[in-house]
Amino acid sequence: MNAPVLSILAHVGVTPAPDPINIALARSLTLPRVSFVVPTLNEAKNLPWLLPRIPNWAHEVIIVDGRSTDDTVAVARRLRDVKVVMEPRRGKGAALRAGFRAATGDIIVMIDADGSMIPEESVVFVSALMAGADLVKGSRFLQGAGTDDMSLFRMLGNWGLTQTVRLLYGGVFSDLCYGYMAFWTKHVATLDCDCDGFEIETLINVRALKNHLNIVEVASFEAPRISGESNLRAIPDGWRVLKTILRERVLSPVSLVSYGYP
Repeated sequence: MNAPVLSILAHVGVTPAPDPINIALARSLTLPRVSFVVPTLNEAKNLPWLLPRIPNWAHEVIIVDGRSTDDTVAVARRLRDVKVVMEPRRGKGAALRAGFRAATGDIIVMIDADGSMIPEESVVFVSALMAGADLVKGSRFLQGAGTDDMSLFRMLGNWGLTQTVRLLYGGVFSDLCYGYMAFWTKHVATLDCDCDGFEIETLINVRALKNHLNIVEVASFEAPRISGESNLRAIPDGWRVLKTILRERVLSPVSLVSYGYP
């Protein structure tokens, strides 16, 4: 039995015993096709760390490039068989939306190109989806998680925005502004992302709550960016996130529901 099957089965609580019947059963399971969507903007120095570590069982790796001025696309193609989508609009949201449209897998995994997210953790996200979740989001504040790339100012801002969502929408999120997420592709239309900036991660979370999707948080560790500077601007982007939270609440009121995690 191959390693990806064993890894995913173990995370969903299935541990085949070494007998022919259980081995045949495990081999007969049809695993979902997983599309990794990677937005890039001048990430040529970071891709050699990221792309080889994306699991070999990935159905496809989609690089959505936002007009890089370095050789990001050439490096990506040299490192791995990737699908490249050129996105003329600026912003992480615009890139992710283009990646969602291009995805042909059953599951979409969102992962940053800067080396801050550990690709091997993706098996945990996929396993939670296979166990019944509609959307799985990483959290840097669960037991076993952490971050080496967040200032105290950003941490306080993230905490305040997370508490605002809990107050206005219900739910028990522990981490709102973190972009390591995975969901079934069939929910793209439900999430209906219509923003171009960093606020897309919050929008996905809020619309998942509003549409009563089964949301699961899993522990994730955030490492420092390997090379280059982040395009995130704490105050302007934080303000955009807050406006998104308030706009969604006003435009489409919801009943407060205490969403739990399995």
